[in-house]
Amino acid sequence: MGISGRTTVPAAAAAVALTALFGSSAEAAARTWFTSWAESQQDLAGVTLNHQSLRMITHLSQGGDAIRVRVQNTFGTAPLTIDEATAGISAGASAVTAPAPVTFGGSPSVTVPAGGEVWSDGTPLATSPDQDVAISLYVAGTAVPGEHDSALRDNYLTPAGSGSHVADPDGAAYTQKVGATYLVSAVDVDHPGLTGTIVPFGSSVVDGTGSTNCGPGCTETGTNRRWADDLARRIVAELPGTAQLAVANAGIGGTTSAAGCPGMPEGVKGLDALSRLDRDVLALHGVTAVIYYYGTNDLADGCTAAPILDSYHQVFQRLRDAGIKVYVTPITPRPGYSDQNNVDRHTVGLFVKQGNNCSGTCTATIDFDQVLADPLAPNHINPAYDNGDGIHANIAGQQALADFVSLPMLAGS
Repeated sequence: MGISGRTTVPAAAAAVALTALFGSSAEAAARTWFTSWAESQQDLAGVTLNHQSLRMITHLSQGGDAIRVRVQNTFGTAPLTIDEATAGISAGASAVTAPAPVTFGGSPSVTVPAGGEVWSDGTPLATSPDQDVAISLYVAGTAVPGEHDSALRDNYLTPAGSGSHVADPDGAAYTQKVGATYLVSAVDVDHPGLTGTIVPFGSSVVDGTGSTNCGPGCTETGTNRRWADDLARRIVAELPGTAQLAVANAGIGGTTSAAGCPGMPEGVKGLDALSRLDRDVLALHGVTAVIYYYGTNDLADGCTAAPILDSYHQVFQRLRDAGIKVYVTPITPRPGYSDQNNVDRHTVGLFVKQGNNCSGTCTATIDFDQVLADPLAPNHINPAYDNGDGIHANIAGQQALADFVSLPMLAGS
């Protein structure tokens, strides 16, 4: 798919974005791009960059011969200039092996318009599945970056005023750790042998809340144990080389499928599924299927089954019109639901499971409710899989979700 249809920028800025997206026509013709990693931007970060460098660690689901990087200024109110960028294989923490220059339309710098995004040119870099790639960016001026606030790993900044350190192999200059991912929102790989990209799309249950919980008193960050990560590893290990797929996560915590739930927090308004579909799913490359895991926040925020199902219909139709298969899970359990919430939850679940295809509106059902529900109390999560909040799966539960997904079904996407 192309760049986000949500972005509206002046023609000159759009030309910059298109140049950065496509690079040279020869490069576009010679490479086959699939999005191998993504973290959806959700807001502006509470920091101002000032003459400093960022090193963001991305985790590829599939490797390839080259990469390209998406930089977003979706929530920015002013143009944002990246003055220099590199990419290289992570060597642990903030260190990187042989950082290579990343260019934008042949230039080492690019200005991203307010509300816009750019894709870099292709950078030759041999990568493997399940591998970390460090993307380093230098901002010579001042800018407030957009962020994904839940990286579930450390990312790194140099001090303000420290200049460019994007070419540094060691990470000594990167003295500040952050738990968010700034500016970088997707990485493509050039891999003509891949058959598509699967996009898990939803709220914190997709974003990975709980996936750092390895048991009582045990926390593991930076280990990439979201169910989407576990699913990507299964694909690499179990599907034949002719049926390999990338996985790109499009989860944002706290978000809803429906747009107007009465109790929706201010911070997630405008981040409902339909509002972010263009930039967070359709703007990615090689997308052949979506795993739709939405609804738990809708009920908690006061939506009934009717607006949830209305949003499902709209999103599913948009995806199917784009030739993308849609796999959907019923809403999983959550403590604190009223009796009416659970009636609505089961109403949505019956619709999703009808005909194993959402009554003909989606491709197939993936019943994560069946995986997570406590057999003795089906409106609650199985204690063995509970992160401790009754909503999110721990590491064991994340793996159980990934193991439940039919790989032959996905391979047919």
